[in-house]
Amino acid sequence: MSRQSISFTGPNEEWLKAQVEAQEYSSKSELVNDLIRQARKQQAKIDWIAAKLERAEKSGFTNDSKEQILAESKKQMND
Repeated sequence: MSRQSISFTGPNEEWLKAQVEAQEYSSKSELVNDLIRQARKQQAKIDWIAAKLERAEKSGFTNDSKEQILAESKKQMND
C-alpha cells in the first residue's frame, strides 16, 4: 500500500477527526479509503446507467404506449 500526504480543509479535517473519535473508523486513512471505495461504486453505477441510456437512445424511439411497452417487456422476460 502506498503512502500519500494530503491536506484537508478545516471543516473536512474536523469531520474526519469526529468520525475517528466516534470510533466509526480506526483511523483517518481507513475512513478516506472507505469514502474512495464508495465513490468508485457510485461511479460504476453511474457509468452503467449512462451506458444503458446511450444504448436505449441509439436503439431509436417508439410510438408504442407504455402499456404496449410493458406487455412486450413481460413477453420477452417469459420467452
